[in-house]
Amino acid sequence: MKQIKLLILLLLIGQSQFSFARLGYHINLKIAGVTDSKVYLVHYYGKPGPTVYISDSANFDKDGNAEFNGSDIDFVGGIYIMLLAGQRTSFEFMLNKGDDISINATMSKLPDGITFKNSPENDRFEEYLKYLKAYNKKEEGYKKDLEAAQSSHDTEEVRKRATVSLKELNNYRKDYVKKYPGTLLANIFRAMETPEIPEGDHFLEDGHTKDSTFGIRYYQKHYWDGFNFKDDRLIYTPLYDGKLEDFFAKWVQPVIDSQEFACDEMMSKVKGTKDLFHYTLWWLTNHFESSKIMGMDEVFVYLVEKYYMTGEATWLKQDELDKYIDRARKIAPNVPGNKAPEVKLPNVKTGKMESMLAMKAKYTLLVFYSPSCGHCQHEIPKIDSVYNELLKAKGVKVFTVATDGEEKDINDFITKNHMEEWTNCWDHEHIGDFHNKYDVYSTPVIYLIDDKKIIRGKRMDHGNVGRMLKILEDKEKEKNKSKQ
Repeated sequence: MKQIKLLILLLLIGQSQFSFARLGYHINLKIAGVTDSKVYLVHYYGKPGPTVYISDSANFDKDGNAEFNGSDIDFVGGIYIMLLAGQRTSFEFMLNKGDDISINATMSKLPDGITFKNSPENDRFEEYLKYLKAYNKKEEGYKKDLEAAQSSHDTEEVRKRATVSLKELNNYRKDYVKKYPGTLLANIFRAMETPEIPEGDHFLEDGHTKDSTFGIRYYQKHYWDGFNFKDDRLIYTPLYDGKLEDFFAKWVQPVIDSQEFACDEMMSKVKGTKDLFHYTLWWLTNHFESSKIMGMDEVFVYLVEKYYMTGEATWLKQDELDKYIDRARKIAPNVPGNKAPEVKLPNVKTGKMESMLAMKAKYTLLVFYSPSCGHCQHEIPKIDSVYNELLKAKGVKVFTVATDGEEKDINDFITKNHMEEWTNCWDHEHIGDFHNKYDVYSTPVIYLIDDKKIIRGKRMDHGNVGRMLKILEDKEKEKNKSKQ
């Protein structure tokens, strides 16, 4: 009877260990020369270092042994880092769901001399790191040779050697992908690939006119071909953030429709994943909310309305979700192309109520400023110069709002900066809602509004107002030509 009970107990233990192995990881770490200190298991999340996150920790015993047991059901794997506390020493390795591995190293040799047991992929990863180290050493040599080159022939010879070396590196990665398809390192190598544009001439549909944009369109269309969007492990590497930044900055036209289309394409690629979907939506909304390109905040509003307001951001708590929605609602009334909200405030000099929408002008420059704002003290005089040199002759009028300050300070600011010709208002009784309507939470904030009171420019400065006017005038000329 006792033997039967013991057998049942052993079977239960075996099942527990099997279940654990499937869900998480087990790591035995031994580093000679380390005693009684802490070691952290750290992972990437989309970004390269130094942005990393602590996943687990353990303590070395007197013999330099430490053990990690991970049982998180959501663990997927990726490139992980062993970070020794207080030593500023670390090394990378591959970790997959269900791994049960041993790592051995010597403190004085790190990050070299690492050996693995029960992890063929990490053996191959170490071989690749050695190859990469040798490649980088050759690259440094080529740089020195270029600096020392005495002629164009010498320079060309160095570049040829560098090209051959790069081709060898790419072939190394391609051969690895063929030998070990589906492994983490193979998927990383595939994700690093860049499109190879077909050689030769390419023509438009008429078959005769050369297609000058073929290369750009081909590169954009095939940019993500090598990236396996069904492998969530790739978010736990330092690759994804940089590829997103490069793609949207270089390969998508900086116009609203193109950017929104590209966003939807990206979201369709990651649909059905967990971490990649989460990270992609977060990256896109953050990117467009903080974009310096005029009008790109409209893409932020589009993303919030399409993905956040429809329940796609399931990981967010209600208060976190409300922040995105509230932010989009504040931006939405004032994106370029929308009707400008009314600003009706008393004139600083006369006390008379002034209506921005009632102002008769070809264009209106709506300027929010504070007399105590250092940036305003720098920007407003330059706006005045542009106004006198260019804007006034084009039928532009200026409507200003002092967002804070005492009456004397505002009047002194107006006099000092020659603003008397403009319509200058203030909100000493706090009756205006311009903060929400025009997203004014710092100053200066400048909008360009046309004669139909449509917002044409947002968050402008003295350097781009003239350029925007020219763009609008050119569009108007083209429109008039097409009517003739």
